[in-house]
Amino acid sequence: MHFLTHLVSLFLVLSVPSPLILASKDAVCNDTPFPTFCKSVLPSNDSFSIHDYGRFSINQSISSAQNLMSLVQSFLDHQDTLSEYMINALEDCRLLESSNIDHLSKTLESISLTDSLASSEDEDDLLTLLSASITNQQTCLDCLESISSPSNPISSLHAPLFNGTMLYSVSLAIFRHGWVSATRQRRILIERKLGRRPTSPGLVLYPGGDVVKVSQTVVVNSSGGGDFRTISEAVAAAPNNTDGSNGFFVIRAVAGIYNEYVNVTSSKKYLMMIGDGINNTIITGNRSVANNISTFDTATLIVVGQGFVGVNMTIRNTAGAVKHQAVALRNNADLSTFYMCSFEGYQDTLYTHSLRQFYRECDVYGTVDFIFGNAVVVLQNCNIYPRLPLQGQFNAITAQGRTDINQNTGTSIQNCTILPAEDLGLTKTYLGRPWKLYSRVVYMESFMGSLIEPAGWSIWSGDFALNTSYYAEYNNIGPGADTTNRVTWDGFHVINATEAVNFDVSNFIAGDYWLPATGVPYYIGLM
Repeated sequence: MHFLTHLVSLFLVLSVPSPLILASKDAVCNDTPFPTFCKSVLPSNDSFSIHDYGRFSINQSISSAQNLMSLVQSFLDHQDTLSEYMINALEDCRLLESSNIDHLSKTLESISLTDSLASSEDEDDLLTLLSASITNQQTCLDCLESISSPSNPISSLHAPLFNGTMLYSVSLAIFRHGWVSATRQRRILIERKLGRRPTSPGLVLYPGGDVVKVSQTVVVNSSGGGDFRTISEAVAAAPNNTDGSNGFFVIRAVAGIYNEYVNVTSSKKYLMMIGDGINNTIITGNRSVANNISTFDTATLIVVGQGFVGVNMTIRNTAGAVKHQAVALRNNADLSTFYMCSFEGYQDTLYTHSLRQFYRECDVYGTVDFIFGNAVVVLQNCNIYPRLPLQGQFNAITAQGRTDINQNTGTSIQNCTILPAEDLGLTKTYLGRPWKLYSRVVYMESFMGSLIEPAGWSIWSGDFALNTSYYAEYNNIGPGADTTNRVTWDGFHVINATEAVNFDVSNFIAGDYWLPATGVPYYIGLM
């Protein structure tokens, strides 16, 4: 990493771009969300192009992440002075900043010696990494803000966190202007990229479906008779840092209740976990914020390793409404997929934290903000079941966490069905509310039952984000889909097909080049 940083610094000194692509610092910074901060960070150099400024900014972002990691570690080196919650929050930040260093370094390596990228897929990859870096930074800040006070030494981390966030934002904005083509349009591929129809050995996830390439299969049976008794043991046995070219490492979890917390770490890539069906294979836990941990750490199943696929199982958090935030699945795995799975909880059930995700024919049960996070995510052909919250609460299905106008993130819900769980009663239920400033959610071609309030959407606090968020509906049906009495915020839109297609599987998550390898069915475009 240090060698890469040195290499890019040397490149910036030696490179002399064509006069046709020179750019002034003021012009570059004025196109970012933080122009004053940008001008204070970028060098004044008459021979710099926008690409040089972009490389410089990302290089500085890496240094910022490294410095923050060092500060976090300095606190963790003196844990005897910290509360358990503070320690947990700092460990979350250490994990998130480590991920940021990885994301930023990959981005810098990709653009270090080029002013253009080979394909729209490459552009999308790097936009996703830079967007996720801002999300990670915000998550660290959220964890610390939930415990800090002016007298708390951890409050000294706030300034570098805020500055780092602005630096990442500047980097993302410059990247968008410098490397993303103005006419960027993703092709709907007939011939799937990367040779996605593998030869045997393989398996078929659904009748008539594609064969999925498999490198190895292990069986988990909690009663014995398999290779492992716990799913966590099987995950630990998976190879580290594979690139997927040899196929998936498949974990078959036979029917049973697995009372364990499973963490598919970043090194466990291209892992496929297959159960014996919803309510047959069940992974269950009951962690919540009442356990003196952050929402980020409450999940029963955590998935970070790229290329994860989950099939035919239930992921459950049984903490209940009374324990408030309690996550069933927290997903920060790029190019991850869940098919025919059920996610069961109350507040904050499904945490679509970051990067690109796809959910097909899944069930999601919850109450307050129960599909939340800041991934680039599509839910297609899923069932969404709001259930009974605590007395005095209302339900918001989504709480999307986009904080930067240049992030490619948002939640797209297509051809899904929204119906009440058996216990919902007369609880007011909304499609979502704006958790962060640029919250973005689109409902397309979905059935909405009468449980949805006529206004459709609810506030977070006062007029926060009502005009900066992007909430859209397209061609939905059912008694709850009538937009006549919807909110009148500037951020709400009833859109047409031309706008809606931007949020399909192909355009929004670039699924047409990575989903075929999973064997999971999907469609592109609109119905």
